[in-house]
Amino acid sequence: MDIETRYNQALDYLYSFVDYSLKYSSELAKADFNLNRMFVLMESLGNPQTKYPIIHVAGTKGKGSTSALCAAGLQAAGYTTGLYTSPHLEDFVERIRINGEPISHEQLAALVEEIKPHVANVEMLTTFEITTALAFMAFAKYGAAAAVIEVGLGGRLDATNVVIPKVSVITSLSYDHTAVLGNTLALIAGEKAGIIKPGVPVVLSPQNDEALQVLLRVASERNSDITLVGRDVGFERVGSSLSAQRLKVEGQAVSGQRSALELEIPLLGKHQIENAATAYAALKASGIPITNEQIQTGFSRVQWRARFEIARLDPPVIFDSAHNQDSFEKLRETLDEYFPGKKVYLIFGASEDKNILSMFAEMKPKIQKIMITHADHPRALSVEHIAGLADQAGAEWEVLVPVREALRRALELSAKDGSIVLSAGSMFVTAEVMREFTSLRGG
Repeated sequence: MDIETRYNQALDYLYSFVDYSLKYSSELAKADFNLNRMFVLMESLGNPQTKYPIIHVAGTKGKGSTSALCAAGLQAAGYTTGLYTSPHLEDFVERIRINGEPISHEQLAALVEEIKPHVANVEMLTTFEITTALAFMAFAKYGAAAAVIEVGLGGRLDATNVVIPKVSVITSLSYDHTAVLGNTLALIAGEKAGIIKPGVPVVLSPQNDEALQVLLRVASERNSDITLVGRDVGFERVGSSLSAQRLKVEGQAVSGQRSALELEIPLLGKHQIENAATAYAALKASGIPITNEQIQTGFSRVQWRARFEIARLDPPVIFDSAHNQDSFEKLRETLDEYFPGKKVYLIFGASEDKNILSMFAEMKPKIQKIMITHADHPRALSVEHIAGLADQAGAEWEVLVPVREALRRALELSAKDGSIVLSAGSMFVTAEVMREFTSLRGG
């Protein structure tokens, strides 16, 4: 049997289990999330997650970028580094990376065959739980000397929360998945704080005060040393261009003096400065040996797609992963900074649990027209529903399905007036736009 057939059979096997990423929020709210079956599965596998030091990252926004920055720093320090994230953009194996590269289709297929007898002995496992176990197995099997593990949803009951990390990291918190995590920042913070382990240091990005009070209380109760970015680690941006931005971070005081370090990152937007400062603080708090020079090298090389990714400059084409009000606010601010005065043709689709009206409100000053489309995803909202919300927001719109047609139309209009073609609102739509754009360019 050829490798691709085995790989597709492995994916069929994984998707034969309950996949909550494909479920509506009403079903998510009723889901039986608990860690018991995950602990049983990991015990059966010999607890591979204990074989290497881990940085564990939760948050609403910025957790993916922060995880990628941490992994890039560790790799630059010479560690064979595992990185587990979700969802993927184009290929399932992107979720499980070693030294920046996804594991191969052949490796995933082999790992799935290895895990099957263990899964058979544990009832009610989900796709995400099994995938998380596969990541832990892959990192142990292929020699990871360190790993960065991104939380999937929430924290307290997330499948990744079977780890005892070297440091727990919580990035910026805002409203998302409220049907599952709660409809106040305090409730959301309580779920995210579930990754804080007794005696394990915790690094916190700057937070809304309501969320911060909960995080500080839980960290204190669990005797976790706290590093609050913005208080204990200072940071400021010192330069930016369309290819990179520079920041200065000041670490914890040593002998009464803070140590300053300048870093360069290819990720754009002020929010990425905060993520870089958080990743720097996480690496320092982890106790994993790493020098400032290695952090500088790693951060300058980081790659993290669909985060204000400028695929073409004239006229601009930008791929982004913004999918809630807070991230749309940051996206608009970044557009204002790098492309002042330019309007956007927004290629937009969204899942049913998103506050779309608030996203449109944030982007309204920049919108030339919304290209409403529909990703090939079970939770994708109907184009009719989105069109109604676009009307409420007072925005011009067209419905174009499939995604390819939305991209073609946006590019056609952009060629006439020079406006930006921007994909945001759904990772699944943006992934399809990226594929189609590559195809149109013959890449």
